[in-house]
Amino acid sequence: MSETAMYNVSSSPHFRQDLTVGRVMQNVVIALMPATVFGIIRYGFHAFMVIALCILTTTVTEYIFDKIVKKPNTLNDWSAVVTGLLLAISLPPAVPFYIPVIGGMFAILVAKCFFGGIGKNWINPALAARCFLLISFGTQMTGFAVDGTSGATPLAQLQAGETINITNLYLGTVPGVIGGSAICLLIGGLYLWVTDGITLHIPAAVIISFTLFVAAFGGHGFDGKFLLANLFGGGILMGAFFMATDPVTSPITTKAQVFYGIIIGILAGLFRVFGSSPDSVSYVIIISNMLTPFLDKIPPTKPLGYKNQGANGEYKKAGFPKAAVNLLAITFFAGLILSGVYAMTRDKIAVQQMNKNAASFREVLADAESFDYDDSISKAVTEHAGTSYNEASFGRTEITDCVVGKDAGGNVVGYVISVTNHEGHEGDIAMSVGIDTEGTVTGIAFTSLQETAGMGMKADEPDWKAQFKGAKTNEFTLNKSGTAEPGSGEVNVISGATVTSEAVLHAVNAALGFYADNIA
Repeated sequence: MSETAMYNVSSSPHFRQDLTVGRVMQNVVIALMPATVFGIIRYGFHAFMVIALCILTTTVTEYIFDKIVKKPNTLNDWSAVVTGLLLAISLPPAVPFYIPVIGGMFAILVAKCFFGGIGKNWINPALAARCFLLISFGTQMTGFAVDGTSGATPLAQLQAGETINITNLYLGTVPGVIGGSAICLLIGGLYLWVTDGITLHIPAAVIISFTLFVAAFGGHGFDGKFLLANLFGGGILMGAFFMATDPVTSPITTKAQVFYGIIIGILAGLFRVFGSSPDSVSYVIIISNMLTPFLDKIPPTKPLGYKNQGANGEYKKAGFPKAAVNLLAITFFAGLILSGVYAMTRDKIAVQQMNKNAASFREVLADAESFDYDDSISKAVTEHAGTSYNEASFGRTEITDCVVGKDAGGNVVGYVISVTNHEGHEGDIAMSVGIDTEGTVTGIAFTSLQETAGMGMKADEPDWKAQFKGAKTNEFTLNKSGTAEPGSGEVNVISGATVTSEAVLHAVNAALGFYADNIA
């Protein structure tokens, strides 16, 4: 009698030990906790809400999709949670709340469920969503400094030839994404390795090849500070440990993983050194995801050109992977088109951004006809980048930019100092403060204010902002009795919004402190 064997066929990833997909995904969540918690502490309640909304969107979207198509509930594999968390911590901390919602839906529906769910997606869903958001909402996705005047991330500063603080970059106290702390990502990556969630083949190949490429072609040789700045910034560590190692979209064999990591490292170095955007790791990994079917064929474990044995034991000749080639070609040419469009429009975009900045500068320094940078002042801004300026006096307030205003004759008429306070009731408060050459405040303007409607948002009303204009003082103080006079150095507290009032005062006072220390 013949016996019928029963086989249980499941989608990748496949594990040859007592691990389930759910347990592996839970380990990924645990590994991401250091970067996630640090990001919440660093950026506050708004960042927490971005993370919560992202995870809620991915899980609810997958649950509803399963219900509609009558599939078993797949939330117990935790992959939707991992996708939401990875996407969330790769977002700027002050993005509008619709960004994580749209991104989470795209990641689950378009990049995952429409291809059949976990194990059948051909690219990392979180990365696919991030690239979609970068293309669709470029301004919101690149507003790391949240100052409305400069996207001066550490890598942008590095590309511009400015110096940056490596320690701050390593700790993650510089402008960047929510989960951008290098040390937290390293801790999480090592946890994944110790728990057998990943091997070090891909991360090591990425990091080594990227570092060697940047050393060879970056123009600074083996300058340790330059190399560490590139390694700690721009998503390399997050990509190497958490994105590129996705078991569904990365190769299986050891040699293929090494080749895969080298390809990612070289492409990331190529885009970093010669590209226009310092943060392009997301695109690099997606391109490399499409090479996975090819890499899985090396080294050959069967006679060259053949695949599984047939019924009689003979090898069947492998067909040419036309679908993968077509997909790669489409993506390649789409990338060329996008790059071409960007190359043709980037100068116009830069001019428009400069005009926009000048308009906001002129709002607080009306006597200025043009704006420029002073090297010594810019150096002082850079030295304090990512750190609170005299936190004991001004709370968690950063100086993010400073420009010099000049009249039609080229004479200096004042300065516009951009500051961001991280202690607002609903998140960061970013603003520009105009100060003339005598130290008198000429006006304030908010570039990011998302406080409670009807309460904290009253800070943006002209009458309340006018209390600062014309005042010459070393430090403003709050008047809780409501009797402050404009220009007196006292500011009436906003009823029901003391936290917002104090945050704004800290921001303005930090600008005055920076002026006194570095300009006056």
